[in-house]
Amino acid sequence: MQRRKFLRTAGVGGATIAAAGTLAAPAIAQSMPELKWRLTSSFPKSLDTLYGAAEFMAKVVAEATDNKFQIHVFAAGEIVPGLQVADAVQNGTVEMGHTASYYYSGKDLTFALATAVPFGLNTRQMDAWLTQGGGEQLLNDFFKAYNIFAIATGNTGCQMGGWFRKEIKTVDDLKGLKMRIGSVLAGQVMNKLGVVPQQIAGGDIYPALEKGTIDAAEWVGPYDDQKLGFNKIAPNYYYPGWWEGGPSIHTFIALDKWNALPKPYQAIVRAACAEANTWMTTKYDAQNPKALRELVAGGTKLAPFSAAIMEASFNAANEVYAETNAKNPAFKKVYDSMTAFRKEEVLWFRVAEDTFDNFMARQSAANKI
Repeated sequence: MQRRKFLRTAGVGGATIAAAGTLAAPAIAQSMPELKWRLTSSFPKSLDTLYGAAEFMAKVVAEATDNKFQIHVFAAGEIVPGLQVADAVQNGTVEMGHTASYYYSGKDLTFALATAVPFGLNTRQMDAWLTQGGGEQLLNDFFKAYNIFAIATGNTGCQMGGWFRKEIKTVDDLKGLKMRIGSVLAGQVMNKLGVVPQQIAGGDIYPALEKGTIDAAEWVGPYDDQKLGFNKIAPNYYYPGWWEGGPSIHTFIALDKWNALPKPYQAIVRAACAEANTWMTTKYDAQNPKALRELVAGGTKLAPFSAAIMEASFNAANEVYAETNAKNPAFKKVYDSMTAFRKEEVLWFRVAEDTFDNFMARQSAANKI
């Protein structure tokens, strides 16, 4: 690394050269303890972007500490199942986890607000709320009760609406469908539209679709969905995933372990998580276009949800929020912060970002780019 080269060569003269041996390693490596932590992921190794973000973060931490601080990453099922990561961190089975917080909405729906909620924030808006709008602090105030400290470590970008065995043209077409959907809140919204929501871990979705246990499923987007092979069973691919406009993936750290971690190590973990956060989004942005082209070329029927379905879903989501706010003060506190931030963000995005994006979309549709 450049900083090591600098330390080795910065000095000239007898005294400096004599001291070079003590400067050969970064100062942090001389004074900090050796730590070996375990991190359990909610994702299988085959999903190289979701799972890979944790490995990327661990690699950055190791390099920055000259391997003094090593984080060993385990895939879903190697220590605990994918949907039990929060429990493993909370009870001290592992020091860290990499997961989608909304998987644990059964404990409290406030968990969902750390990942994504129906008609919530897009990717940039979510990052802005977490880092600049007080979102991270509010969430970590909530997570204290679960012995968890959370840092954003990845965002998939806006997700797809999922794979359906039959065409979905009207709200009535949704009635009675059994659908895998990761977010409990989104499941509650879907339930108001007649869907029977199912929460199933990523690795179990394909066999559930294949056996007919479910009629539809959403996961992430073209790159991951192609890997999981959903197009082989359900030909109709809808968009957008309005329940996950910018879902944040988090590193959960046992709060007592985090508080005991030396401040330089805390700073390094934060920086590594931030780098992994960007890495995940950019990797999906780079890989999704090619995957989508291949899926469509292979027979996938790509279509947007109708305006009627989107409107009905939006109205149902607001009903769910009103009901939840009325009975869950913790949820309301975080939700009010997020929605106040959303109001300003959407107004701003309408001015420049959306105008530019929509213009470029029209040029693409006209085959000018």
